Amino acid sequence: MPRPEAELLEIVKSLRASVRELKNWGIRDFINSPRPPVSASVPPAPAPAAEPSPLAAADTRELFPDLAPKTASRPPALPAFRSLEEIQELLKDCSRCRLSEQRNRLVFGVGNPHAEILLVGEGPGHDEDLKGEPFVGRAGQLLDKILAAINLTRRDVYIANIVKCRPPENRVPLPDEVETCRPFLAAQILCINPRLTVSLGAPATNALLGNKQPITQIRGKFLTYRVPRPGQADWQGILLPTYHPAFLLRSPGRKRESWEDFKALREELLNPGSKSGKTNG
Repeated sequence: MPRPEAELLEIVKSLRASVRELKNWGIRDFINSPRPPVSASVPPAPAPAAEPSPLAAADTRELFPDLAPKTASRPPALPAFRSLEEIQELLKDCSRCRLSEQRNRLVFGVGNPHAEILLVGEGPGHDEDLKGEPFVGRAGQLLDKILAAINLTRRDVYIANIVKCRPPENRVPLPDEVETCRPFLAAQILCINPRLTVSLGAPATNALLGNKQPITQIRGKFLTYRVPRPGQADWQGILLPTYHPAFLLRSPGRKRESWEDFKALREELLNPGSKSGKTNG
């Protein structure tokens, strides 16, 4: 026969299990005497609202950055950098997206780190991937000629791309690839602090403006674009969209339009506000 102590222990365990089950159903007053019935004319007091869970209220990407999806719509802003060299050092062995898998060399940027003019292209091509410098192929040679026509050289400007590794077969960078590289381009812009930015082609223009307006509709117009800054108001700059030199090689009939854009750039550089109506200050 079971001992009385064993029977008592089983009864206690059973009671505890019953209490837990009742609590799970929201019943808290089973030990006290029954409450008097509430009058039908007096509505019962509403139950207190449950306290929101700190985990539920917080952004998962902030709590667990290592688990954040790589295709997040807006990657977290990078900390402020003191120089382009610091950004380049952070990027040197980058494997944050699929473009790193087939690259030969990462193409960071080139030019004057304190330039008044920043030129932003789409991405490295075959020649750039081999040399590690933007715009060194046929499109780069045409860009050099355009700059020379307005009395500028590569030493006077800074040249970068929206992605730092060559897309396969020179295809347009995919949205998640652009988003992965966006914080590093933003850091470059904040370090350089250019007076004027020229976006070369639709992908670069769309990436900087955050829209998909056709380049044919907005080229030659001085626009405002913004870059998030850690702990501060957004940085604002002046953007001049124009055609990519590679497009001009395929469509030489568009060179006159591009030439008009760069003449306006030169005039704006010499006389701030004369073309843009903005002073960037």
